[in-house]
Amino acid sequence: MSATQSFWSVPLREGEPPYWVCMSCLSEVFYCKVPMPDCPTCQGVSTYEAFTLEAIHDWGTEDLIAKAAVAQQAASHEPAPAASVKSTD
Repeated sequence: MSATQSFWSVPLREGEPPYWVCMSCLSEVFYCKVPMPDCPTCQGVSTYEAFTLEAIHDWGTEDLIAKAAVAQQAASHEPAPAASVKSTD
């Protein structure tokens, strides 16, 4: 049986970093979302902090940097939520 991971989306606001790193294990990073209910690696709860990709390059491991790149690419391939269009006829 395979478990599906669920996520809380984190809106990308101007001036705020888009990458969320688990500060408990420092081995998980997500782009504009955080897993629920906990970190898939260490099961930490509410342990995420936001960072820029440049900051992750400064202190992250090669594995964490690679995960950040994959997370951003995956997010750019996800379909955008459908916007409701209101007719003004």
